Amino acid sequence: MIAWVITTWMRVKNGYPLDGSWGQALYPKTSDETTERVRLLSQENAQLRAELGSIKDRLANVERIVTDSSHALDREIEQLRGRAN
Repeated sequence: MIAWVITTWMRVKNGYPLDGSWGQALYPKTSDETTERVRLLSQENAQLRAELGSIKDRLANVERIVTDSSHALDREIEQLRGRAN
């Protein structure tokens, strides 16, 4: 009996779900508030993922510009050196 109490306490403390003897959820209980919170968090997650994708695209463009510009600049310097000789 004591082992069952300790096991149940440890499961609740660590966030594991608890089921009753008939399979019904005892902990955590689902309610309309919980469902609404999950929906809002899912929506926010989708928005943040879209924003992250946009930032990745911008970063890729910046990297392309920076690397392409440096190669173009190197070519121009080499051309100028070739003219000086």
